[in-house]
Amino acid sequence: MMLGSLVLGSLAPAPVARAIDNGQFENVPPDVRAWFKSVIAPNGVPCCDVSDGHRTAYDVRNGTYWVPIEGRWMAVPERAIIRDRGNPVGEAVVWYVHHRGDIIISCFVPADAV
Repeated sequence: MMLGSLVLGSLAPAPVARAIDNGQFENVPPDVRAWFKSVIAPNGVPCCDVSDGHRTAYDVRNGTYWVPIEGRWMAVPERAIIRDRGNPVGEAVVWYVHHRGDIIISCFVPADAV
């Protein structure tokens, strides 16, 4: 019983991401679509889908990745960086959600990830 409460309690603060596909990705090759669907954060949570990943510019400042999101540069938390899934699009990709008025970066794949 206590274990169940701990598990449910640990899920409560997690933001919910909803995929929105308005057909804008219908011409994405199957291998790239499969890659987007397979990317998993270091904590084991799926990054979502092709409609949630945003190709992005990035900068490295003092060993930390920074990405522009909605007009402001944000530091990418170490927990979100994925270095071992490759990157078939050749550009950095960031996944983020809006949660309680803030932006939370859930996943980031650098352009040169291998």
